[in-house]
Amino acid sequence: MSARPASLSGLPLWDGDADRGPSTIAWQAGRITDVAPAAAASAEYSIVPGLIDTHVHLDSSASSRPGDWMTWPLITPASERSLHVVAHARHAAAAGITTLRDLSGSDVQLSAARALDEGLIPGPRLLVHGAVGMTAGHGDLFVPPHYPHRAPLADSPDECRKLVRQWARSGADGIKIFTSGGVLSIGDKVGWRNQTPQEIAATVDEAHALGMLVAAHTHTAEGVDIALEFGVDSIEHGTGIEERHWETLLERNLPVAPTLLINDAIADRRIPVSDDAAEKARAVVAERDANFAGAGAAGIRFVLGTDANGIMVRFGDQLEELRLMKRAFEWTSERAMRAGTSDAADAIRLSGTTGRLRPGLGADFLVVRGRPWEDIDVLVPENIVAVVARGELMAGAFPDDVTPTAAHPGT
Repeated sequence: MSARPASLSGLPLWDGDADRGPSTIAWQAGRITDVAPAAAASAEYSIVPGLIDTHVHLDSSASSRPGDWMTWPLITPASERSLHVVAHARHAAAAGITTLRDLSGSDVQLSAARALDEGLIPGPRLLVHGAVGMTAGHGDLFVPPHYPHRAPLADSPDECRKLVRQWARSGADGIKIFTSGGVLSIGDKVGWRNQTPQEIAATVDEAHALGMLVAAHTHTAEGVDIALEFGVDSIEHGTGIEERHWETLLERNLPVAPTLLINDAIADRRIPVSDDAAEKARAVVAERDANFAGAGAAGIRFVLGTDANGIMVRFGDQLEELRLMKRAFEWTSERAMRAGTSDAADAIRLSGTTGRLRPGLGADFLVVRGRPWEDIDVLVPENIVAVVARGELMAGAFPDDVTPTAAHPGT
C-alpha cells in the first residue's frame, strides 16, 4: 500500500450521515487524514462512502465458465478456490462494495481475508463468519448425501461450544447459526427447526464469551422467536418477522439483512434453479412481502445484505438491492444509503474502521455522477467513476477537473 498522501477537492461529499457540501478529502496509508470544506469545482460528481454488504458468499467460481454452482466447491481444491474468492472480492470492490462479510466461511475465505488485510493483493475489507449447524440442517444440505467430505457440524451443546472455539482459533470474525431451513438447500423444508434450544444457547453463549457476533439465518416466525430469545446480533433474511416482533427488534436496534433480490430472482426463475427451490422461494417471497409491510416505516433496522455469491446475485447487484430496499420500506434515498454504508458498518462493529468519511477511518469511498443520497436511482454501475478501497484506486479514474494531489496509481 502506498504511503504517499493524496487528496480530492471541490466535490459535494456525503459522509455517511449528512451532506457536507463541496469538500476536500485527503488520505494517506489507507486512512482518511482530513475532510474539510472547499470551493466547488464540479457539479457533475460527488463522493460517498464505499458500500458494505453484510451478507455474501464468496466460495463460488469467478470464472466466465463457472459450471454448476453447487458441485464446483466440491471438486475444486481449496488453494484454487481461494483465488476465486479474491477475484469475487475484487469484482465487488470495482462495483463500489468496499467491505464484505462472508457468512458461512471456511479456511478458504479466511486465507483470502488475510491476504487482503496484509496488502498482498489490493482489494476490499473482508470479514468471515464460521457456521455452526446441525447434521441435516440448512448448512449441511448443499452437498450430495453420500459425499464423504462435509463442513464441520455440531450435534450437541458441547459440540457447539467446541466448534465456536475452533472458529475463534482459526481467526473467524463471528458465527452464523440457523433457526430455520432454507431455500436453496437440498432436501429440507423452510419450516424445519435447526438445532435444539440447548444447542443454540450454547453456541450464542460461547460466541459472545469470545467476543464474536452471531448472525442468525431464519425464514420463519418461530425462527425469529428463537433468535430473539437467545440474543443474536443480527437477523439474516428475516422472512418470518411479524409485527409482534417489532417491539423487541426496535428496543435492541437489531439489524436485519432482508436479501430481497436473491429470493425474488429464485422465485421468478430468472436464474436456473430446481423446481423445489423455486417453489420454496415463491412461498418465502409471499410471506416476506406480507410481513415486511410497514416494517420500514416502523423503524426496523434493515441493512444491506444480499446473499450475493457471484452467480445468483452478482457482485455489483448491491446497487439494485438498495433501490429495492428504498421502495419496499418506503425510505428516502438518504436512508437507503445509510443502510448500505454507515449503519451497515455499525451493524458489524466496523464503525471505527469504515462506513463514514471521517479523519482516522479507512479511505473507502466512491466518486459517482450525481448525488445518490438525494436520488439513489443515479447509483448505477455506469455512474461509478472511481472506487478507492483501503486508500488504493481499485477501479475507474478520477475526473480530469478534480485530479487528486499525488494520486495513487490504479491497480
